[in-house]
Amino acid sequence: MAMETTDAPAIIEHIQQSMTFTAYDVRWVPCSAKFVVMGIYPKGTGVMQVYDMELGELKLVSQCEKPKGFKCGTFGASSLEDRHLATGDYDGKLAIWDLERTDVPVYQVQAHKSILNSIDGCGGLGIGGGAPELATCSRDGTVRVWDPRVREPVLSLEPAEGEEARDCWTVAFGNSYNDEERVLAAGYDNGDVKLFDLRTNTMRWETNVGNGVVDLEFDRKDIEMNKLLVTTLESKFRIYNMRTQHAERGYSYLSEKAHKSTVWLGRHLPQNRDIFMTAGGNGGLNIYKYSYPDTLTDKDAEGREVGNIGSVELLNARVLASQPIVAFDWSPDKEGLAVACALDQTVRVFIVTKLHKY
Repeated sequence: MAMETTDAPAIIEHIQQSMTFTAYDVRWVPCSAKFVVMGIYPKGTGVMQVYDMELGELKLVSQCEKPKGFKCGTFGASSLEDRHLATGDYDGKLAIWDLERTDVPVYQVQAHKSILNSIDGCGGLGIGGGAPELATCSRDGTVRVWDPRVREPVLSLEPAEGEEARDCWTVAFGNSYNDEERVLAAGYDNGDVKLFDLRTNTMRWETNVGNGVVDLEFDRKDIEMNKLLVTTLESKFRIYNMRTQHAERGYSYLSEKAHKSTVWLGRHLPQNRDIFMTAGGNGGLNIYKYSYPDTLTDKDAEGREVGNIGSVELLNARVLASQPIVAFDWSPDKEGLAVACALDQTVRVFIVTKLHKY
């Protein structure tokens, strides 16, 4: 159900800029009004551009071209002082860049045999306990965890002998609320979602959501697991209550239809974990609010705890682009400021109003 439109958050386009390449990821540079766009030129080479916002216009601060297209990036494992960007490319390479000097990477390793689909970072930017780590996944079916100080993966999760390698499309860290605990969720093209416990090196949970998993995100990385947002093909997303795991039923969830096409991604508002934006194959953005149930758990027939799931409310929706929106990032510093890239080769900065009311 959508709320009364007069009080609804408005999605207002602030700046739109055309580009000569296809962007696949965009990230705000922490503690700044700058953002970095990563993508691929038609000839297949990679491009990284840093933009600054000045008086309602975008100013190109720097750009660099690399041999292979960029697919994804994160600042999640960097310190606030360095603000180093970690990227994954079409050749399966993981690299870390100082955006002031992009001629050579600070760190580079051949992470996978084929395209590196997704990357996430944890332990940097003052978010999450424990050492800074990066997680990557690839079409080759592997999921790997990296410590940026060493060249070999800390952990490599690979398909079993003789098992068909499923294309892993997305990875996300969570549960990093102290120096020991950390989990990694991975989503695959066949609808599998797997949750690995990085402290005990075990598979904590797995399920299948029925459609290819395009994106995963915990509402916060640095708290005990609370909610996991899973977006998929066939215009669906799910929210799992990750507080209570039942021996047979696993985690309880709700499922919603959105965008009438692929839900490319979901991003929680950094300043309020119960508000999130989804971006769709229809070129649209939907903003939702999650409400908790009256009681977080119930008992089953045998007296074991079962998690309850709340509800979501569509606060507003707006179609911004003629092509799918494939990259989106909330500003960590300014509530409601966001940037998105669509396959129509545009980057858009926009403002979402009235978020403080929720």
